[in-house]
Amino acid sequence: MSHSAATSAPTAPGVAQFAGVRAEGVCDYADLTRTPDALDGGGWWAIAGEFAGPVHAWRFAQVAARSQCQEGAHDGGARAWQGPRPGLWSSTMDRDAYLHAVARTQEAIREGDVYQANICRVLSAPVPDRPDAGALAEVLAGGNPAPYAGYLDIPGAATTLGATDGHGSAPATSTWPGCWVVSASPELSFAVEQGMVRSGPIKGTGRTPADLGAKDRAENVMITDLVRNDLQRICAPGTVTVTDLLATEKHPGLVHLVSRVRGRLSDEPVRWGGVLRALHPPGSTSGAPKSSALQLIDELEPAARGVYCGQVGWIDADAQTAMVAVAIRTFTWAGGLLRFGTGAGITIGSDPEAEWAETELKAARLVALASS
Repeated sequence: MSHSAATSAPTAPGVAQFAGVRAEGVCDYADLTRTPDALDGGGWWAIAGEFAGPVHAWRFAQVAARSQCQEGAHDGGARAWQGPRPGLWSSTMDRDAYLHAVARTQEAIREGDVYQANICRVLSAPVPDRPDAGALAEVLAGGNPAPYAGYLDIPGAATTLGATDGHGSAPATSTWPGCWVVSASPELSFAVEQGMVRSGPIKGTGRTPADLGAKDRAENVMITDLVRNDLQRICAPGTVTVTDLLATEKHPGLVHLVSRVRGRLSDEPVRWGGVLRALHPPGSTSGAPKSSALQLIDELEPAARGVYCGQVGWIDADAQTAMVAVAIRTFTWAGGLLRFGTGAGITIGSDPEAEWAETELKAARLVALASS
């Protein structure tokens, strides 16, 4: 990892922490959907891409590697996490509404509009004051460790950078959106290193490997093919390969089917705007074909997902490396509400009750950990 992001430029408060790296002090912001070339100038950037929305990026001034010892250190949340009471959580869709959405998705599949769509609901509970993102991250590290865990805690609104220079010059002022995200994601959206890009789509969830059936395998193959096609848009011809198909991966309380795809990027240096255009939002949280699935999701889901089901991670534009996760098993906070999304991939072979149960399974452990 490059440390060239370190700078003496004026900074504003903000923390980004992921496996192997911690960054502090925000010195710049870009909406990569509007300014896709913003990362071409270098720097270490934390990324939070909203599902079917803007991709936010904050450049950090101080970036340091975290040791393996630091990675494993947590105190089970004794640091100060105060979550909502368990009975305060509500959902954007109850069971009947979710079953109706599954039925409507299967109708769209029969009509030939989509092959598969990921249908989600968002749980929320009141947390009036801005909570400690690092404390919740410690709770999750103790009770639900995940390979792509991390958090962003960046205050928003207008921020004054630095002080007057003693000669009457005003300090610099910048405005950017805030971000509060704590993720225990098990899924890799994309990683970049030495000119190679790789992705690890997840489709298929059960309590044990015996729960993973033909529907799960067919869905995984479908989404893996979608990711392969997405990578072909940014990779040199003939270099995109599926290196692992339908691998069973164990996580706390459940198992997933995971496939892995990789290719050699066609642009050097990496054109990060092009990478994000091809890979955002992730295929595993939208559906196939992606554009039609996004339209169906917009029709069926009563609330925007925000960062949930989008992307969260980092890009080191100096070192030409990146590690960005699919923002599932992810908490966000804004406006006095703590939110957690959960969903399931719907195919023509889906059993509606089983899909509802899958959303319950994915939420149960993490929501319990976050509740007081």
